[in-house]
Amino acid sequence: PVCSLRYISTFRSFVKHEAEKNKAQWKTMGPAKVAVPSPKNFLQKHSKEPKLPARKKDQDSKKLPALSVPRRTDHPVMGIQSKKNFINTNAVAAITELPKKPQPIYVDRRQGDKYLLESSGLVPKYIKKKDYGVTPKYVTRRNEEVKRAQEKYEANILENLKKRAMKRLSDEERMSLLQGLKKNWEEVYGEFQRLPVEIDTIPKKLNKEKLETQMKQLEHDIEVIEKHKVIYIADE
Repeated sequence: PVCSLRYISTFRSFVKHEAEKNKAQWKTMGPAKVAVPSPKNFLQKHSKEPKLPARKKDQDSKKLPALSVPRRTDHPVMGIQSKKNFINTNAVAAITELPKKPQPIYVDRRQGDKYLLESSGLVPKYIKKKDYGVTPKYVTRRNEEVKRAQEKYEANILENLKKRAMKRLSDEERMSLLQGLKKNWEEVYGEFQRLPVEIDTIPKKLNKEKLETQMKQLEHDIEVIEKHKVIYIADE
């Protein structure tokens, strides 16, 4: 088979000419002629670290702060004199002054620490107050509001009694009704206790649910009657 021609770059002659022109340019005779740095320009410590700008001195730093004491160069005001005898005045004041009463204290043990007696709770100072045992104003105001609300409610009930001819249950009727409800609850509860342990049929489940519903209703009625002392019944 005929071999194809070898690839020859078009820049072959140019590259060859450049190589011959600069042949062995790194070879020299003697030491290289390179600029040597001066020994005076040696590298100093921290010379390559960034430097902060120079600090500007505050103009107000030259001003001295205001002093509360007189300066050394200040002179006292002359010509002011006093004939008061401070020694005798202080002595008379100390003699005529009433002695200070010591604060009452207590100690927790024989050689224990001292504590103020007034703030300890051992002194019955609260029962000596003028308003001790007096009903607070907010309690009195609340009782009055409750009383007015009760009176308003009773007035509305009386008005409804006239309109609907409602009847108020007496205390005896209310107690008998309450006792009857409790008796019914005991009967239903006794029947509930006589249920079998294993509820495996639908009639048994329905009976149990019925008894539970009756007990909850009776408990609700008993709670309502015990909570409300006054009960009205509308005549049908």
